[in-house]
Amino acid sequence: MAVIQMSDRELTRLRVMIDLADGRGLKIGVETLRQWMMAEGLWIDRRHRLPSPHQPRRRRECLGELVQIDGSEHAWFEDRAPKCTLLAFVDDATSRLMHLRFVASESAFDYFRSTRADIEAHGKPVSFYSDKHSIFRVNNKDAVGGDGMTQFSRALSELNIDIICANSPQAKGRIERAFGTLQDRLVKELRLAGISSITAANDWLPGFIADHNTRFGRPPANPKDLHRKLMPQEDLDESLAWREERMVTHNLTLHYDRMMIILDPTPFARRLARKKVEVVNYPDGRFAVRFNGTTLPFRTFDKIRTVEPGAIVENKRLGAVLTLVKEQQEAFEPHRRRLDPERRRPVNNLEAPGLPAKRRPPRHAATAVAPA
Repeated sequence: MAVIQMSDRELTRLRVMIDLADGRGLKIGVETLRQWMMAEGLWIDRRHRLPSPHQPRRRRECLGELVQIDGSEHAWFEDRAPKCTLLAFVDDATSRLMHLRFVASESAFDYFRSTRADIEAHGKPVSFYSDKHSIFRVNNKDAVGGDGMTQFSRALSELNIDIICANSPQAKGRIERAFGTLQDRLVKELRLAGISSITAANDWLPGFIADHNTRFGRPPANPKDLHRKLMPQEDLDESLAWREERMVTHNLTLHYDRMMIILDPTPFARRLARKKVEVVNYPDGRFAVRFNGTTLPFRTFDKIRTVEPGAIVENKRLGAVLTLVKEQQEAFEPHRRRLDPERRRPVNNLEAPGLPAKRRPPRHAATAVAPA
């Protein structure tokens, strides 16, 4: 909906129009009121509105003061491999590539891994600058539960790193222009190097980053480096992990990520029935179950990696989900696969008399053309 700015005179005219309608016992519809406002010049529809200017802003003065982060899905390996996503960390003051990583799609765990690599290489920046992806902020304004923080923003808060979300792509133009350059130069460099896999590309990227920063990086206005070292009490393993609470049943079980976790029936675990415990999922695949800092021994009962019918999938993760769907369909028996010859209906009833054939002529038509 458009934002309307009216003067006192225009606001008075609008109130008079509404009062006249109320005095006559009329109910004003939203569209009717909008048409009145357009006729009076109080409303300009989106098609005729002037575009908002995106004026440039000054760079940050120091290295590590603001790092822009984002991902770009592209055919980085051209036709040698499927599309994938490149995560990039670009310093705002110098336009240096602080970190690059190829992943299947944008996810919180991939940002956990990339953030850890960036911190270990350079230190903690003052703040990150990102878009409004659900990894970085809670987009549901009517959310009932939770503390209003995503898993990634919670991890950054524990590390004393701020996260700022841009209101438009133009606001983070530094990294958008960097992706424009990388989609041209990096694609050609990967082709010349003969690289066609994510693993090989990630091993090759450090040399490309060093060469790119030497050629295209610029000195900061202030030579001070604002990256900070980790404090003794800060643990990257514990901060950069996915944490959720689950209720323990009377049978000492809990469900997490389509998996049943069975707690060992120790005297301490028996007292946790109908209480909430914390499940910690680390980016390297490890799990931990804790209650008030105490780690509980457990075993997993089952885990099913399937895509539910009608599942809601974000656009930036659609590629990875489709890859998983293809893997699942390839694992099916031949008679369950889509477009498999065994699933196709026969062309006529001679091959399968018990099945009706498509485009079968009516019975009376068949009788009319039958030979005498």
